[in-house]
Amino acid sequence: MMALALAEARKGLGHTRPNPAVGCVIARGERVLAAGHHARAGGPHAEVVALRSVSPRAARGATIYVTLEPCCHHGKTPPCTDALIAAQPARVVVGARDPNPRVAGRGIRALRAAGIAVRVGVRESECEEVIRGFATWIRTGRPWVQLKLAASLDGRIATRSGASKWISSPESRRTVQQMRARADAVLVGVGTVLVDDPRLTCRLGGARQPLRVVLDHRLRTPADSRVVRGPGSCLLVCARGASTRKRRALESAGAEVLTVPAAERAGWRALLVELGRRGLHEVLVEGGGAVAASALRARVVNGLTFFYNPRLIGGDGIAMVGPLGVRDPERALTVVTESWRTSGPDLVWNGVIE
Repeated sequence: MMALALAEARKGLGHTRPNPAVGCVIARGERVLAAGHHARAGGPHAEVVALRSVSPRAARGATIYVTLEPCCHHGKTPPCTDALIAAQPARVVVGARDPNPRVAGRGIRALRAAGIAVRVGVRESECEEVIRGFATWIRTGRPWVQLKLAASLDGRIATRSGASKWISSPESRRTVQQMRARADAVLVGVGTVLVDDPRLTCRLGGARQPLRVVLDHRLRTPADSRVVRGPGSCLLVCARGASTRKRRALESAGAEVLTVPAAERAGWRALLVELGRRGLHEVLVEGGGAVAASALRARVVNGLTFFYNPRLIGGDGIAMVGPLGVRDPERALTVVTESWRTSGPDLVWNGVIE
């Protein structure tokens, strides 16, 4: 039943900020009575959506499965704990505790105080993965940063001539579109813009367009590039001293320009603080090896997704990650594998920075 609630929660990914994506299932034994998910901020929460799908009598004595601890405070909507208590279920099964200090166990205690049995921690890691961006934003004020790279089996993202289209399979490219649909922002470096002129849009039907972010310290992005002219918003990140004339031309074309410190770590931190201030929960970094290395050196990457295509390009190809300055293997960045799977002919590896 919690697996069904997780499937419901994932329907809301990319649509609910500043709220987390949450799913709910109401069941009696093995029979599902209703299911629902939080679809957008300001709209009803998952528990309320599911409860509205059944009669009050049907929910009484049932079990309610919810991926995240029910809220117990007034926001744009009333507390979900009130709705659950009024429904009089026999039991509520919670996937993960809410990291928001306004909840943080209070929702669970409210349900138990009302005489409802509560079980916590069912498929907890999967439920926490769904809210990883929200949890990071709540705890740090900054978004979760997911680094995505597509490479050959020997870790090359392009041949020595720079050719890289297409290194990954059609199945993997569809997965990337799903990742963009989840992300609040997609980030690349100006080198990618100059070479590929990408759109950086999500081409899945009904998806919200992520903010397009380009690291461009000298504002070399052409004003007529697709990343500037495309649907949705484009943010160019430059260093102090960038050309005022270029800035005005890009702003006239519809882009927003943000100035950050030129120092690598300070620049990344300033950018992520600003994105967090805007309420963004997840950033997908799609840049090439230089941007990947920069984000890793700055220690801002949380998760990684690498697509490996079963072909060999060789040592004269372009490495998937640029120089990190590692001299001693004991001091290399340590990552923890979360999963391996196939995507057409590709291998997809997911991990987190330890």
